[in-house]
Amino acid sequence: MKRSLKTLIEKTTPPQVREHLWRTYRRWITRGDRYECPLCGARLKTLWPRGLSHPVLKKYDIIGGGYREQASCPVCGSTERERLVYLFIRHRTDILQRPVHLLHVAPEPQLGRLLQAAAQVDYLSADLYVENVMVKMDITDIPYPDDHFDAIICNHVLEHVPDDRRALRELYRVLKPGGWAILQVPYSERIPTSIEDPTITTPEDRARHFGQEDHVRIYAKADYLARMADAGFRVETLRWWEEGPAFGNPDNRFGLMPRETLFVGRKQASRATARQYRRKSHA
Repeated sequence: MKRSLKTLIEKTTPPQVREHLWRTYRRWITRGDRYECPLCGARLKTLWPRGLSHPVLKKYDIIGGGYREQASCPVCGSTERERLVYLFIRHRTDILQRPVHLLHVAPEPQLGRLLQAAAQVDYLSADLYVENVMVKMDITDIPYPDDHFDAIICNHVLEHVPDDRRALRELYRVLKPGGWAILQVPYSERIPTSIEDPTITTPEDRARHFGQEDHVRIYAKADYLARMADAGFRVETLRWWEEGPAFGNPDNRFGLMPRETLFVGRKQASRATARQYRRKSHA
């Protein structure tokens, strides 16, 4: 009966209507009071599992990767990192209140939809491989001038990029003085230096050594932060579990990933830029 109903709906309704129906259904069957998705507003009794379970992910206790029982929103599909980034944007930035030019690399679907719909955000999505983005872009050779974007979101991309140092320099180059970039990667706190080997090239070997078929390294946390700093960023970290109710504490209301630190890179504002910003803020 369920299968025949699903087949009937798929054959007789447009994709947008189908998505609305399935979201409504998932919202109904998972409704509860344990979790709340800040992106779609769903109140949930549970989140859905997500992630891979390669042994190397467990060996190095990878934060931001691996299999998680409580991970994605069953209604909108948002992941822990989408929810964390959205909460940071909402509570620690002003980009939803003033005109900004935002670059979103490898955009997460639900977060991307919300940002693109925001009235003050001049939104640009980019990716090298997928089709449903505004521009094709190789982040080691970004086709935009210096000091172009007010903010950049580039999550879980750099672990795929062989020359990540060049990519970090490019992201820094196109960021405006006074701007910020969220640059999340999966990482380990157990290792002193990142694990990488350019001779490991097959999908099977990369999965075995790095935890995913298209990853080219496992980052050590301290090493990754040093690479950000080497590119020019002033690095800030946010430990959401210390941030109070705005980030769902004390009971992890928003289903964030335990121990996932948010990495924020800032570009120092020039004195002229700082004076201009102060004049605007006091106008």
